[in-house]
Order: sequence, then C-alpha cells, then structure tokens
Amino acid sequence: MSSSTQGVPGLPDLTHPTELIQFGTEVLKASLLLVFLIVALGVAIALMSFALRRHQPEPMVFIGEWAVRYSQLLRGLQHLTLVLVLLVVGFFLCSTLSNRYHHWEQTKVAQVVESVAGDKLEQVAPQVRYVTQEPTTYTTQVNGKIVKVNDTQSVNRFLPLAGSQIQVKLDQNTDVRGRSAVYRVDYGADYKFVNRLKDTNNFFFEAPPLNGYSLLSNYKIERDRNRLEPTNPGDYSFPFRLQPGEETTFRVTYQAQGGPRWVYSTADQLLSNFRLTAIANFAPVDFASGIVPNEIKTDRRSTQFTWIFNDNVSVKNPFGVFTNTNPLQNTGIVPRLLLLAPAIFLWWILLLYLSLPMSLKNVAIAGSIFFACLLTLTYLTRFMNAELAWTMISLVLLILTWGLGSTRSASLAAIICTIAGAVLPVLGLLVPFSGLTLSGAGLLSAVWLAVRHWYNWYGLQPEDFKK
Repeated sequence: MSSSTQGVPGLPDLTHPTELIQFGTEVLKASLLLVFLIVALGVAIALMSFALRRHQPEPMVFIGEWAVRYSQLLRGLQHLTLVLVLLVVGFFLCSTLSNRYHHWEQTKVAQVVESVAGDKLEQVAPQVRYVTQEPTTYTTQVNGKIVKVNDTQSVNRFLPLAGSQIQVKLDQNTDVRGRSAVYRVDYGADYKFVNRLKDTNNFFFEAPPLNGYSLLSNYKIERDRNRLEPTNPGDYSFPFRLQPGEETTFRVTYQAQGGPRWVYSTADQLLSNFRLTAIANFAPVDFASGIVPNEIKTDRRSTQFTWIFNDNVSVKNPFGVFTNTNPLQNTGIVPRLLLLAPAIFLWWILLLYLSLPMSLKNVAIAGSIFFACLLTLTYLTRFMNAELAWTMISLVLLILTWGLGSTRSASLAAIICTIAGAVLPVLGLLVPFSGLTLSGAGLLSAVWLAVRHWYNWYGLQPEDFKK
C-alpha cells in the first residue's frame, strides 16, 4: 500500500499500537509533573504559613492571602485541567479520525482510478498490405576490391481502407471477483477496399484480434461471404487478389470478454467513410478519450454512441466506451474539519464560559457531546451529503444543549452560544463559502457577548443556571 493511502503524514493515529503506547507514556509523564508542581506549591505555602504564624503577623496576612488565592487557583485549575484534557483527547481523536477518513478517501480514489484506467479491450483497425520491389544500392568486396551493386528489395506498403462500417454491442458484468467490471463484446464490422494501383493485384488483409481480451470466441474473417483462413496458425494475415480498379468487402466478427473499457485504435491511418456505432447495455457509461461522438442516443436500457468520419480524418488517440463513475467531489474537506475541530471546541467552550456559569459536570458532558457529534459526522458523510448530515446532527446538538439552562432564558443563551461557536463554524468548513460563514459566526459571537455583558440586553439571573 502506498504512503498516500495510509493517512496524513505526521499526524498521530491512535489505531497504531506504537503511537498509542507513546501517547500514553507522554500523558503519564505530564500528569506526574503537574501533580508534583501542585503538591510542591501547596507544601511550600503551608510551611511558610506555619513558620510565620506567631512572630510576624504582617507576613502572616500576606501568606494568608496567598493561601486564599491558591485555593481559588486550584478551583480554576480544575476547570482548566478538564478543558485541557478534553482538548488533548479530542485532538488525538480527531487526528485519528482524520487519518482514517483520508485513508478511506484515497481508497475510493484508487478504486475509481482502477475502474477508469485499468485493463482495456483495444480493437486495432485492419490494414491492407502489399509487397513491392524497390531498387537499392549497396557495396561489397569482390577479389579485394570495393564493388557497388544495384539490386532490388522487397518493401511492405499499406493502402487505406475505402470504408468502415462497425457495430459493437457491449454488456457488463460487475459480479466478478477482483475486477471492477468485465465487458462482453459482440463485434461486427464491414471493411471496403478499392485497388487503386495499376500494377499490383496481390494483397494481404491484416486483421489481428483485439488486445487485452481474456476470452475470444468465434473470430471470423469473411470476404464476399467466403470465410478466409490464415496461411499460418496464429498469423492473422489473409492473402487475396484484386484487379486494379476493383473493390471488395471484408467482414470481421467475434465475441470477447475483458475490460472494463472498449476502444478503437486507427493505428495512425486516415479514416474515410467511417462509421462506428457502440451500443452499451448498461449505465452509467460515457465515451472515452474525449473524442465526442456525432450522435448519442439514450433509452432506459442502453446508450448508443455513433462516430462518423466522412473523408480523410486522423484520430490520434483510441476512442470508444468506458463505464462512467460518479466523480468524487470535495475530497479532503472532512479531514481538514477534523484537524480544526479542537479549535472550534475551544471557541465554543469559551463562549459558554463567558455566557453561563459552567460546572465541571456540564463542561465534561458538553465536550463529550461535541466530539460524539463529530464522530457521527465522520461516518455519516461516507454515504450521504456532509452538509445534510451536519444539519441533522446540529438539531440533536441544539436539543441537548438546551438542557444547560434551568430556565428558558438560560437555555436560549446556551443555544445562541452553540450556534455561533459550534454549528456555524463546522458548517463553514463544509460549504464552499467557508470564509463568509466563519466570518458570520465570528460576528455573531462578538455581538452576543457585547449584548450580554456591555449592554445587558439579555440579563440572566443566578437561578437561570444549572449548578
């Protein structure tokens, strides 16, 4: 598996045992250091208070103030520690989900690439070959002397076809293990040739079978309804005679399996009186190589593509039919959202702290709900639209956030904070107009805080909040 399909490089992924052990070790070290600092500071204040409690009343007051501030610091430190724990755990959760989602997206992209750029059935246009004698000059050594010799050599030349009328019917089988799809091809073509040479009547009709097949059956070459046999087994070169000015018709038919594309290659020939009709009895299907058909007809069961070239047209790339797939749009949006989710969580919690008196229990529940919503979003977007999924999840989030307040006023305040701090920022990272949506969320947050604290338009009483 390539590194591009294993996740975002450099991000921790807790589904990897090595990174999980490393993360646990770092958390243990940081926790021990934090506990040591808190205990050391408390012991230092207690010792200073005990030493100065009798002889130095003024320092005792100073130490008492420090003790009170330390107690307040510990109470605030509980909230800070809880928010940091939720932030760190949320970051590792989101980074893991981002890696998993990136891996899933790259796997889907690889599947689409395999279905579009995988094996193909390529039919090469037949050619009419003749052999002519051309003069040549070379030097040789005779009796120690350099002698110039004039001779003739056999050279292969090719003549263009006067007309091609091709019809191919394609059916698709997708229930094949290890393959995205297999085509069943029914091919029939009539090729017209006119001898425009005045001194040659011996030719070879070269019509090799298509390339890339896994099964080829009923391969027949007919001239004027008479079946031709190759001169050597496996050699698809058929000799025939044609007088100057005369014309003849060859018919090529076969059934084949392979795929999942069928294309026709002109082998650098000029096409005249050419008509190719490809009938695909499946959907979705589209034309290959960007050579736009002259006609496209679609009904409930099949799609018919027709290419018509009347006179001396050169087509560089093979053209034909392939199984179309729905394009993968907006890839990378959900991994980006997950990486920025801890910052959105911090924004939301800050709004709640500035609007409502939050208890440790409420902070823990709110953080758990937020990251649970992101986890749900990650898996819902695998089979439905991300904006629609977040709209549904947002309704659940708002309903649950209503419970932060014991009265309607407090609950409305929590709803406003959730819309400005969580719903709109996440939506802004999902929609194309991210900057505009995030700007609106930031403005709504600033307006709410100003109305709440500066103008006191939305005053809340202590009984409005849950303890």
